[in-house]
Amino acid sequence: MSNAAIRSIGMSVADRVLTNADLEKLVDTSDEWITTRTGISERRISADDEGASTFAVRAAKQALSKAGVDPAQVEMVIVACVTGDRIFPATSCYVQDAIGAVNAGAFDVGAACAGFIYALEIANSMIRNGSIKNALVIGVDVLTKFVDWTDRSTCILFGDGGGAVFLEATDEDRGILASVIKADGSGARHITMEAGGSLYPSSRKLPDNVRSTIYMAGQEVYRFAVKAMGDSCCAVLEKA
Repeated sequence: MSNAAIRSIGMSVADRVLTNADLEKLVDTSDEWITTRTGISERRISADDEGASTFAVRAAKQALSKAGVDPAQVEMVIVACVTGDRIFPATSCYVQDAIGAVNAGAFDVGAACAGFIYALEIANSMIRNGSIKNALVIGVDVLTKFVDWTDRSTCILFGDGGGAVFLEATDEDRGILASVIKADGSGARHITMEAGGSLYPSSRKLPDNVRSTIYMAGQEVYRFAVKAMGDSCCAVLEKA
């Protein structure tokens, strides 16, 4: 059984920079309030004609260039994303076509903040069981297109961009050592975007109480994340 190792990485972010000073003009907040609570000083904002595939393609091309790999050699393209270009086809299909990965399979993983970890573990498992020899794994989102710019609890947090890794089989003593995958669906009400799915499709008039932008109960999410991340870090270290 081969190990799965990262051979190269690539990244891409939007050109436009939105600083904390800029946000002070939009909502009741301050640079001090944002940095002390989040550590964020600026974020990148995508243009109207840029979507998730824009940054995924750029990141993927950079990763392949660094690895010196012909796109035709790529066997799988996995894109972790919850703000894809369209409901369907999958964003990974646009990436696969744009980079010339003519021999690759392609699919998306929708797991929000944990998406890249899920996608990486899927690729790792496929390589280790011999289904594929390599994969492009990409994490990308353009969340600012879905932000309520009057809500200071969410508009300060999100930016747009993507990162990619080229993962390949190796017999060397290196690679992904361990991972821990967990979820807690009971907290779904604390961070959600209600409109746009099959329950409240964009093709119909939305009920007055249904939001079309990101909603997050900041304190609840923060409390959960701090404990969950700590527990998961300890668990994966023990597993490794």
